[in-house]
Amino acid sequence: MLIVPAENVINWKRPPWATLGLMLACFLVFVFYQSDDDRIAEAVLDNYLASDLVDLESPVYENYLQRQIGLENASGMTDRLERFQRAVKKQDTVSQAGMMAFDMSFYRYMQENRDILWASAERARWQELREPIHTQTLELSSFRSGLVPAELTPSTLVSYQFLHGGWGHLIGNMVFLFMLGFTVEKALGIGRYLIAYLLCGIVSGLVFTAFSLGSPIPLVGASGSIAGLMGMYVAIYGRQTIRFFGFFWVYFNYFRAPALAMLPVWLGKEIYDYYFAGATGIAYMAHAGGLVAGAGVILLLGRSWFQVRESFYEPEQEAQDQRFTASYAQAMATLGRMEFDLAKAQFGALWERYPERLVLLEHLYQLAKLRPDLPEYRARTCELMNEALRQKLTERLVEVWQEYLAKGEAHHPLAAGDHNRVLFACLRSDNLKLAEKAFERLRSSGDSLLVEEACQLLADEFDKRQMSPKARHYRSLLGGPAQAI
Repeated sequence: MLIVPAENVINWKRPPWATLGLMLACFLVFVFYQSDDDRIAEAVLDNYLASDLVDLESPVYENYLQRQIGLENASGMTDRLERFQRAVKKQDTVSQAGMMAFDMSFYRYMQENRDILWASAERARWQELREPIHTQTLELSSFRSGLVPAELTPSTLVSYQFLHGGWGHLIGNMVFLFMLGFTVEKALGIGRYLIAYLLCGIVSGLVFTAFSLGSPIPLVGASGSIAGLMGMYVAIYGRQTIRFFGFFWVYFNYFRAPALAMLPVWLGKEIYDYYFAGATGIAYMAHAGGLVAGAGVILLLGRSWFQVRESFYEPEQEAQDQRFTASYAQAMATLGRMEFDLAKAQFGALWERYPERLVLLEHLYQLAKLRPDLPEYRARTCELMNEALRQKLTERLVEVWQEYLAKGEAHHPLAAGDHNRVLFACLRSDNLKLAEKAFERLRSSGDSLLVEEACQLLADEFDKRQMSPKARHYRSLLGGPAQAI
């Protein structure tokens, strides 16, 4: 059974850099840091076969497996015992060596019971042959940087998350890391996402250690951290109904369910498999620990350290565009029916929600222009002028200003600052004629400070163009002596 969230699609305009970085880190660690593992494992096997350890350990190993099955009720060992017995029957020493040489629990069992397993001479011979092979085995990356419960260290609680047992293990984990990671990264932001990811991996490792106390078998892989992402994913959505993809033996399909409802399903599956799936080599309790840690990070700390960003719950740009198009079409239809008050309310609501879409303000301006005697026309004019200035639409700014002078100035005059903005915009666009017109309006407003500054600017501009009469004219308005250039 496999159930994974499928609510979101990735937006490549905003790539999940942290998730891609984690994937790259795991890949580089596997390719470079773990690249020598195959050579070490082959050397261990060759040295094991070159000795007579197969003859010494084979009867002990069969007895060890039977003991595990009987005394400790380790039912998962049944398949291993059957495979080993087939290898013994076929005299397949390579298969026998492969099972015994790397079984660290078996090695510890022999160390603890060597005095009763062999006579003195055999025991000394076994110790002489086995010790260097065991030391060589410990050079594998899984023992150097993996999480070994019997030798737990703070560093391995982090390093084990980036190791993998093979290409299949790596690729499988990276697929799930990508599927879950880009959504959680979008929700938390890069920094908090990375902290939460590593924290879930640490808790996952501690839970695994708690259920494997004293075990010499190392834990490697990102699956505990990825389980944490699954827990965070459903906790972020909480009771919201979202889409999942389910694979149930031969049947697969999408279905919708409350997000948090999946947490007990996933958790129950991991606990069930831990007790009943047998020796599969999968760290089920590490997964369970990651799930609980991920959900806890959001449910307990979601209002403080790991608060979900508000932008996460906003619809994607495509969905926003679709919503805007539908609402805009509705407002235009209202306008077409000449229901101006209703259209004004609809465009106003859209403008508040989509302040970056200037076309909405244009509609509000045109509707306000129907009644130039009302204050709303002046307010929309000033708003549109400011927006045009912000977007450097000088021609539109001047056009709106001139239109208001003709229609609304007699009812509600513009402020001196409004004329001053037009003057500055005209100077920047090298339109001195309109700049002078704006100055005359500014001058009539009675704001002496702005008039003085505008006079100085105009005089300087005309000086640059060697238009001395004009320059003298504006300097004379300053009250000082005119200067010939």
